[in-house]
This record gives sequence, C-alpha cells and structure tokens, in this order.
Amino acid sequence: MHIKTLTDCLSVSGQMRLDELEDVAKAGFKSIICNRPDGEAADQPTFAELATAAKKAGLESRYIPIVPGQATDAEAVLFAKAMDDLPRPVLAFCRSGARSTMLWEMAQ
Repeated sequence: MHIKTLTDCLSVSGQMRLDELEDVAKAGFKSIICNRPDGEAADQPTFAELATAAKKAGLESRYIPIVPGQATDAEAVLFAKAMDDLPRPVLAFCRSGARSTMLWEMAQ
C-alpha cells in the first residue's frame, strides 16, 4: 500500500487489505475513512469486514462511499465532519486514493 500525506492530519491510499490494518495502526494512524463502495471489485473486503479489523487494531472507522466521478457537496460535508470527529491522524482510502483526495479538496 502506497500512502500519500496530504496534511499532518490526513493521508490517503489505495484499497487496504484486512491484514494491513495492524500496520496502519503501528504507523501512527488513529482512524480510517473508507471512500470505496462495497462491491466495486470482487477482491475488496466489505466495509463491515474492514471496520471489524480496524477496531481490533485500535482504529476508528467511517464509511463515506463515493461512486467514481460522482462526489457531491453533501459527501464533502460528511468527510469534513468525519475529519472533525475522528482521532487523528486519519488515513482515507478508495481504489487508488484519488477519490479520497478529491473529497478532501471539496471539503476545504
């Protein structure tokens, strides 16, 4: 997994695997935001699976699924609220990190 730092409080990455969440916590992240809808690809874990593994690793999680090319202002507001509410630093992810980055930009 390639992690790109956007700010001191937020980084983005592509799809996480369940076995990577312990490493995410060890890297100092406190929370994750999943911006990839369930079922987008056959090989991705569901958000419920990710949330369970995240909790086990000591991470908080939020689910704000974004359909590619269809992010809305309402979803940007949800992202901003999650960033205000979640322990930091946060790692947001989607398939490649692009949707998570776009959502953060919209939330500014």
